[in-house]
Amino acid sequence: MGLRINDTAPDFTANSTEGEIRFHDWIGDSYAILFSHPKDFTPVCTTEFGAVAQLADEWARRNTKVIGVSVDSVEDHLKWKSDVEGYAGKPVSFPILDDSDLKIAKLYDMLPADAYLPDGRTPADSATVRTVFIIGPDKKIRLMMTYPMSVGRNFAEVLRALDAIRLTDSQPLATPANWTEGQDVIVALSLDTERAREKFGQVEEVLPYLRTTRI
Repeated sequence: MGLRINDTAPDFTANSTEGEIRFHDWIGDSYAILFSHPKDFTPVCTTEFGAVAQLADEWARRNTKVIGVSVDSVEDHLKWKSDVEGYAGKPVSFPILDDSDLKIAKLYDMLPADAYLPDGRTPADSATVRTVFIIGPDKKIRLMMTYPMSVGRNFAEVLRALDAIRLTDSQPLATPANWTEGQDVIVALSLDTERAREKFGQVEEVLPYLRTTRI
């Protein structure tokens, strides 16, 4: 059975561009984003890692750590990192994990158990290793998004989803479609309207089961 939302994120120990990392210890009491890609020195992934580097202040503001994983070696990561930094104009200040043995890709259900890296392999051999996981401080998986090779990831959407997760983790709230930080949110059905008004103040009943408030 594959991973599901609210499963505990599998723990692992792996080498990275910043030394050995034990994943759960590294997360600590932060939120974490684990994002994977199938090969270093590829065009789409270079733009994606650059985008993550450019958002360093945004991750820090949200008490969130980011970590990349690739099925290449630390040595390759360190060489490729300079390309990413040149493209992005920002330092890559997050670790990139060495998953050349496919341990993490298999642990996170991105590749089948019998997968291997053939000689002369191309990104197509590990194409499914293009997933984003948002993980909470309790080490539970909050979100998973998997992208095809040809589609660059939208990290503005990752930030938006992270904001929604952080907001609704601590309160009986949900976010509507296309919500962004500062907009009205939905009151959870676990609260009746009277209790919701006691807790949040003004609550608008759009429908009996759709009530909104401003946080």
